[in-house]
Amino acid sequence: MKELEQLKNLYPQDLELRKNWYSPVAAAYNKVRPRYPKEIINRAIKIAKLTPKSKILELGCGPGNATVSFAKLGFSMVCLDPSQAACQFARKNCAAYPNVEIQQTTFEEWKLTPGKFHAVLAATSFHWMNPETAYEKAAAALRDDGALILLWNMTPQPDYEVYQNLHEIYKIYAPYSARYEDVTDQEKIVKSFGEKAIDSGKFTNLVSGHIICEVTYSVDDYLLLLGTLSPYLKLEAGIREGLFTGLKQKIDQLYGGRINISYISAFQVMKKV
Repeated sequence: MKELEQLKNLYPQDLELRKNWYSPVAAAYNKVRPRYPKEIINRAIKIAKLTPKSKILELGCGPGNATVSFAKLGFSMVCLDPSQAACQFARKNCAAYPNVEIQQTTFEEWKLTPGKFHAVLAATSFHWMNPETAYEKAAAALRDDGALILLWNMTPQPDYEVYQNLHEIYKIYAPYSARYEDVTDQEKIVKSFGEKAIDSGKFTNLVSGHIICEVTYSVDDYLLLLGTLSPYLKLEAGIREGLFTGLKQKIDQLYGGRINISYISAFQVMKKV
């Protein structure tokens, strides 16, 4: 569980702080955060045995980066997120889908209706939930044949050679914000999330899979993307500005203002005990 503990240190533990953690960057999150590949979503839906009549509870929907893909398939969804700014984007992005309801609340504060949902969905968000209550409450929200679906887009990373070149800038401005995760590291982190869910005793029969995604960003969009990640949100504004200015200069100089990144996109499906 070492990787999971390291990840937990990146996020604020105070509930009130977590509620608005992404609000200042909601527009950037909506614009540049990677969506979830159809292959991952379709496999998760098949394993969970969902039908067009299935009801889904989504936790931490953000601006709807995963929500829209499920909504297009006709599912009835109740989607929770504590950020007002994120909910505004989610409502706009899902305006064409009347079966999607966006509620501004945390999962902890949400009023539970037991046994209502065929699936509980969390897309790169379940690690934000309080583990002391989240697994139990997720299980309680599910029907007896229901499934927990965890989707993960891991941290986008440049090639290691590119990372080493950019690390020179990090050493000047924010040496503790430079973290490199290769595919093996990301596989371990995702695996730890699934193991933690099973260890809760509320879920069983874990089925998982992942693909490696590659995307090319302009330097401006890449910096927008970095700005939505917790290690950078935690930086003081002046330090972040200096870091991003240095990174932009380096990427413009060495890579023509564009950068290739890769990351694991994964699914984990498990049944309610």
